[in-house]
Amino acid sequence: MAGAFSARTAEEQTEGAVGGLPGRPAPPQLRCRLGRADLKAVPEARRALRALLRHWGGPGTSDVAELLTSELVTNALVHTDADAVLTATVSTHGLRVEVRDFVARRPRPRAQGTGESTGGRGLVLVQSLADTWGVCMHGVGKSVWFELGAQAA
Repeated sequence: MAGAFSARTAEEQTEGAVGGLPGRPAPPQLRCRLGRADLKAVPEARRALRALLRHWGGPGTSDVAELLTSELVTNALVHTDADAVLTATVSTHGLRVEVRDFVARRPRPRAQGTGESTGGRGLVLVQSLADTWGVCMHGVGKSVWFELGAQAA
């Protein structure tokens, strides 16, 4: 099953919407549910994020955001046996992307391997390229997130 994608632009926001201040529109946001083990959701998430970021960021910023988002989405789909939820929010401070899954196992960046393995580098990329990143544990599952600051824009 393909992910259910929903992107809101500033023009589509309504006064007092979730995340917005009274009298101000909510920040542009992408939110989508990712089906369990649905790797087709990875390029769909990249396209949806690209559309959200069309007017944000300097040269290459959208590329970095897409790369890091695809790493988090892939990790959630490959290393868990459950659905996940992707949320990306653009604000005056920058971009925040979260991928929430429903498995309590905490992810850890792996040391760079010298072998020919193609896996295990996702969180190392996030750690290297994001301005900040982290893991928030929830009652059920966790969110892995990263931020790219507006100064990169």
